[in-house]
Amino acid sequence: MRRTGWLGKGGDRGRTSRVDDFREFAVGRTNQLFRSASLLTGGDTHLAEDLVQETLGRMYTLWGRVDRIDNPAGYAQTVLVRTFLTHRRRHSATERPLGEIPESAPVPGDDVDLRIALLDALAQLSAKDRAVVVLRYWEDRSVEETADAMHVSSAAVRTRSVRALAQLRQRLDGRFAELAAR
Repeated sequence: MRRTGWLGKGGDRGRTSRVDDFREFAVGRTNQLFRSASLLTGGDTHLAEDLVQETLGRMYTLWGRVDRIDNPAGYAQTVLVRTFLTHRRRHSATERPLGEIPESAPVPGDDVDLRIALLDALAQLSAKDRAVVVLRYWEDRSVEETADAMHVSSAAVRTRSVRALAQLRQRLDGRFAELAAR
């Protein structure tokens, strides 16, 4: 008698198909998740890698029910943000190890000073304000989608957006005003 696999009928064939589907999803989304995680963590690439790994692990456990999720990529972003916020609550100490910024070849048209200043300014925001900025302006999510991802009201997202953007402007201190005018 043939046993059904945990992810569907047909034994290992169903399981292999689901595993392959998840592997394809993970390979396709890892870079985007890492970029978002890097912004959320203020440039801490090691923590960003951990958050992405945790997110993909949680997605894998849900993958058998992925048919019920309308947008798996969007859901993965939501899981990433919630994982980040949970991490920040657990590790509420703001202690961060500092090190040298790794040398990397600049991308043509890429302003390294601007990127470093923005990452530094993002890192100084509270975790929730940073999450709002990343979701609203980096991920280009609506107020309602951001509120849903963070388990807060739409009004809270709007308030945090205004406050966080004001703090970013203050921290950047007009050093890059000419770039905003472009």
